[in-house]
Amino acid sequence: MVASSLIVAPSILAADFAHLADEAHAVEGAADWLHVDVMDNHFVPNLTIGLPVVESLCKATTLPFDCHLMIEEPDRWAVGYAEAGSYNVTFHVEAAADPVGLAKNLRAAGSRAGLAIDRDTPVEPYLELLPYFDTLLIMTIKAGFGGQKFMPELLDKVRTARRHLASGHLELRLEVDGGIADDTIAAAAEAGADAFVAGTAVYGASDPAEAVRRLRRRAAEAVSGDR
Repeated sequence: MVASSLIVAPSILAADFAHLADEAHAVEGAADWLHVDVMDNHFVPNLTIGLPVVESLCKATTLPFDCHLMIEEPDRWAVGYAEAGSYNVTFHVEAAADPVGLAKNLRAAGSRAGLAIDRDTPVEPYLELLPYFDTLLIMTIKAGFGGQKFMPELLDKVRTARRHLASGHLELRLEVDGGIADDTIAAAAEAGADAFVAGTAVYGASDPAEAVRRLRRRAAEAVSGDR
C-alpha cells in the first residue's frame, strides 16, 4: 500500500447540521472525500439526512461525496444519490436484493459503487462479489450511530478482505467506518484499510482540517514501508 494513496473522509454526521456548507468548507483542501451517512430509521434506528440535502450540499463544495446508505430498499433509492453527483455510493449488503445489479446501475448513473458490511455480518460470503465494486466498507462499530467506540476485533474482516484483494489482483478501496480517531487509525491502516471515515475526531476538533491532516499522517506512518 502506498501511503500517499490513503483517503480520509470526514463524516458530516458529526458536523453542525445547521451549517453543513460551512462544515464542508472547513475540511476542503485537507479531506479527500466528504462522507455522508444516510439513515432511514428502518434499517438502522437513527434518522439523518436524505437526497434533497445531498443534492443541495453537492452544489456547495468541491469535495467528492462518499454516500453511505444505511437504508432499507437501497435498490429503490441509491441511484438517485449517484445522479445527484455523488462520487461513491455505498449500500449495505444486508439490505440489498440484488447487490451486483445495483452496483452496475450506480456505475451507469455516474458514480462508483460501494458494498458495506455491518458489524455482525461475515465478509467471506461476499468476497466473490468484489469485482463488481469500487469500494468495500467494513464497519468497525454497529451501523446506526456516531460516536461509538472502535471495535478492534472487526479488523479481522479487513485483513481477510485485504488478503483476498491481493490474491486476486483486485483494486478497490477498503474503507473502515466507526470510531476512527488518532488512537485507532494506525491499527486500521496496518490491517489493510486505505480509506478512513472519521466523524467526531474531525468535527469535534478545534481545527477540522488539521485533524484530517493529522489522521492521514498517522495512517501513513503505520503503513510506510510495510506494503
